[in-house]
Amino acid sequence: MSEDIVFKLAQYIIEQKESLTPQVLSEWYNIIKEDYIKIAPDELKDKLEIEQDPILPMKFNIKVSKRAIKYFIAAVEKNLSKMPKPTQIYFMKVEELVLRKYEEEVKGKS
Repeated sequence: MSEDIVFKLAQYIIEQKESLTPQVLSEWYNIIKEDYIKIAPDELKDKLEIEQDPILPMKFNIKVSKRAIKYFIAAVEKNLSKMPKPTQIYFMKVEELVLRKYEEEVKGKS
C-alpha cells in the first residue's frame, strides 16, 4: 500500500470514530428535536424530552408521548442521510428501540 492510501484510510477511521462522541450525538439530538418541533402539531410540541446523562455522557434518556412517536421518527428519518454512517446506525437503533418500547406498551394494555 502506498503511504497516501494508508493516510486516507487512517483519516477515514478517525472521522468515523469521532462521529460517535457524546458531543456529536448531542448535536444530532438537538437537530432532531428542532425538526420534531417544526413538524409536530402544537399540542405535541412539548411531548419530547431528550436528556443527556451527566455521568454517562453516551447515554441519552428519551421521553416521547405515544402520540408524538411518529413525529420523532420522522425527524430522525429526515436527518439520517446527513449523518456519518456510524451515527446513522446509532439513530436507526434508537428508532428501533423507541418503536419496540411502544409496541410492548400497546401489547401490555391489550
